[in-house]
Amino acid sequence: MLRSPLLIALVAGLVSATGFAPLGLWPLLLISLAVLAHLVFRAGSMKAALGLGWAFGVGHFTTGLNWIAHAFTFQDAMPHWFGYGAVILLSLYLAIYPAMAAGLAWRWGRSSPTTFSLIFGAAWIVTEWLRATMFTGFAWNPLGVVWVDIPAAAKLAALVGTYGLSGLTALLAAALAAPRVRGNIAILIALPLLALGAFFAPTSRPTHDGGARIRVVQPNIGQQDKHVATLDRLNNAKLAALSGHPGARPRLIFWPEAAVPEFLEEERWVRERLAKLLGPKDLLLTGGLALIAGNDGKVIGARNSLFVLDSEAQLLGRYDKAHLVPYGEYLPMRPLLSAIGFSRLVPGDIDFWSGPGPQTLNLDGFGAMGVQICYEIIFSGQVVDRANRPDFLFNPSNDAWFGAWGPPQHLAQARLRAVEEAMPVIRSTPTGISAVIDAEGRLLASLPHMTAGALETAMPPPHNPTPFARLGQILPFALAMILAGLGVALGRRRR
Repeated sequence: MLRSPLLIALVAGLVSATGFAPLGLWPLLLISLAVLAHLVFRAGSMKAALGLGWAFGVGHFTTGLNWIAHAFTFQDAMPHWFGYGAVILLSLYLAIYPAMAAGLAWRWGRSSPTTFSLIFGAAWIVTEWLRATMFTGFAWNPLGVVWVDIPAAAKLAALVGTYGLSGLTALLAAALAAPRVRGNIAILIALPLLALGAFFAPTSRPTHDGGARIRVVQPNIGQQDKHVATLDRLNNAKLAALSGHPGARPRLIFWPEAAVPEFLEEERWVRERLAKLLGPKDLLLTGGLALIAGNDGKVIGARNSLFVLDSEAQLLGRYDKAHLVPYGEYLPMRPLLSAIGFSRLVPGDIDFWSGPGPQTLNLDGFGAMGVQICYEIIFSGQVVDRANRPDFLFNPSNDAWFGAWGPPQHLAQARLRAVEEAMPVIRSTPTGISAVIDAEGRLLASLPHMTAGALETAMPPPHNPTPFARLGQILPFALAMILAGLGVALGRRRR
């Protein structure tokens, strides 16, 4: 029997992660958060409240991020078992943010359960934003993403963003911990927000199959096969076969991140080989590497890039990944860490350099495209060039690193970006889950994990910008201020 509040909080955190994909047991997430809220409200000191939040966070992230350990099996520079240690070490750090939310709620919300619930929700908004921002940020699995399959709840992200939706989730859980609070919370918060969400809901527009087509390719090339020279011909053949044949209508063909191991800018023969797959008006979008040379001509870095190639073997555009993965695409403090045996998970001796951030590429005949490579898509409010809004987002990714839990979690977060920005998201990954997502976050088509195939369909249309697409993080912070203000006002009224 569990007697220690810290142990109860730890177990609640472990269980809470089952609310995310692939399990999707969101009621367990709410119950687990309610347990945390109950424990924190009854804590006898700030130190105890912080400890409870931290213990919950350790369990929460250790379970939810178990897929990270899988990435260590694809390199031999460090022992594979260290992947499990890396998950725990990362969780020990990330748990600081739920601890801060618990501490803030305890400090300002002790006057009543209603006040505590409101402050708890406000604090979760702020601390989840901090988690996505501090030390390059790690925004994986925000609470709000558990609602992506419940449209009535998910569309609130169009109004208050992902972090606002996470705060409402924390508020709801805290209210469940104190039944007498539920009616007050519904009147003060839930009903006005639902009304606003319905008011600002985008009007659906039909797609038109008479125009250009899109084709999303998933070759099912595992990470262990990507850098084996003897498999290059087989891998190229898979991509070529799944790209289909030119037809009467122009096609936009989507390949995954790092699909081409050669250097497209330097090697014209590679571009000519790929151009043979295209009809006169087709375009190929493929991940690849862009090399960076120093003054002496030697390669000093590389960029993880997305290239636009036409049937004449011309490169029409390039996007460079801006939000790089520490230890995956570059090694922080390289001189020190490499000296003690640390290495990047991605093979290679040079680090990737970051690009300038969200950009819009105009594709003749296909509209305007924004690009977010791999985990860039998880950063709410940072995926679109707001001065030049695209018609759709392309998210080429390499989820072959991510085991069984990572790909469905990644997909869920991409779907929430579609809701926030009111635009389609197209995902192409080597091993899945590739998908066509409409502007309301619905899956129109997808390919299962570890399955080779291709999706061919019409491009779903964008909707008009949502309030969040127009104003960004102003809205979740405004919600946090409203919740905190109501909580403080109610607390003072009771005194």
